[in-house]
Amino acid sequence: MKLQTVSLRDLTLDDERSLQHVGLYRDLKQVMLDDAQTFRVPEGRGAMPWARALFLNLTWWSASAPSDVLCERRIPADALAHAAWHHLARCAFADAPMSADALFLGEAIASAFDLYLVGRVLPIAPESEFITTQVPALSDAALDAGVSEGDVEAMLQSVVDDPEGAFEGLRALLFDVCVALLPVTTVDEATEVLARFEDHPFEPLLHHYEVSNWILFTRANCPDRLAPDPRVRALDASLRSAPRSIDWLDQQWVQARLRR
Repeated sequence: MKLQTVSLRDLTLDDERSLQHVGLYRDLKQVMLDDAQTFRVPEGRGAMPWARALFLNLTWWSASAPSDVLCERRIPADALAHAAWHHLARCAFADAPMSADALFLGEAIASAFDLYLVGRVLPIAPESEFITTQVPALSDAALDAGVSEGDVEAMLQSVVDDPEGAFEGLRALLFDVCVALLPVTTVDEATEVLARFEDHPFEPLLHHYEVSNWILFTRANCPDRLAPDPRVRALDASLRSAPRSIDWLDQQWVQARLRR
């Protein structure tokens, strides 16, 4: 099966109605349209198994150019938003080769936005495709980590009550864990690092986000750029100190891009 490159205008957007009340989603979509971002799909009208597309995306994702592989000429609205944050991260750090810190920050933002959307969409469209796939996956990850069903429900309620806080909480956790694990070389060291985050409210979700892949990819593709990146650390500090980091990103990344 061969792949071809297509634009967003060539794709059908699935489950978009459930995200239409989220203004930031609409702006992220417009950024992708304005910047003519592309995707890889099977040639013709063929379809690829989901497991194959996932394998390609996790193993050969690109830090410098869009490379999202889709099963067919369709994309879920939440996946479009996820891709948009990766694009914006590439734009933010385009003036230099992508560092490990920059890769981790982009991944953390895109993944945390998925949780933000859960908080925004769950009360409005609980039967949407996005919620009926994301919430069970998050719940299963938390249950596998030893969290009780009652605590899982409480965690999801906290996300609904404060989607912006949930975004920053998960974003900071993912970034901090990756930065801490990157130089680690033994299982014992890694276990000690992970233990430092056990009290974080979103720690039970950690392995849902393919963090292992992020670290392995970064080590393989950025071996000379593993040191702390001052520009990324400064941006991370700005996000932590902002009243709402999602609003900071909206103004500094999304709206700035739309004004170009």
